[in-house]
Amino acid sequence: MMKKGQESGSTRRMIMTLLKMKGPLTIGALAEELGITEMGVRRHVLQLEQESLAKTKVVRQAMGRPLHVYSLTDRAEDHFPKSYHNLALELLRELDHGSGLEAVNVLFEGRRKRMLAQYAPMMEHRNLEERVAELSSIQNSGGYMAEWSQEEDGSYMLREYNCPIRQVASQYRKACQCEQHLFEELLDARVTRTECMAEGGQCCRYAITPRRKDKTSEMNL
Repeated sequence: MMKKGQESGSTRRMIMTLLKMKGPLTIGALAEELGITEMGVRRHVLQLEQESLAKTKVVRQAMGRPLHVYSLTDRAEDHFPKSYHNLALELLRELDHGSGLEAVNVLFEGRRKRMLAQYAPMMEHRNLEERVAELSSIQNSGGYMAEWSQEEDGSYMLREYNCPIRQVASQYRKACQCEQHLFEELLDARVTRTECMAEGGQCCRYAITPRRKDKTSEMNL
């Protein structure tokens, strides 16, 4: 049996779907489509407006009272499935077929260099722990659901529980290699990937340790 909260969530999703497919619509039209009261629909629509997911427009008629019609905002688009990874894969495959795998690798390397230029200034004048924390924050802002911790031996562990480019990385492992190299450059540390979602892991896990100083350099000091 569907609980009240589940019913509310289901009605909300159906309203958004109707506005997506048939909008703009009035409260009355939505109520008729859903088979519920206008009061029930209005409550959900007002909530969507408060969350900036829906907007209203007054449409004047030749006769009768003006109509209030509702439609979705651009922000609501994030609540519908997207297949950007499919488009990205198609473009990469086309490039791979036409110019070869090396051309695809050049794209990933270019992305790594752009990200390095963007984020390197954030790492300046920070110790390793601060850089790991900053990297985790950067990855979280990109949707990677990252967290970090310090291990008993003094090393660090970075875990990513979501990979926005997982489908791409599963077919083009260069993406994972570039991410690991980017982390090494940003952290100025040794980074070892011990688990990878593109290989069936539960998360992407990175072990982070300080770089070993060159012995020859130490002797010359």
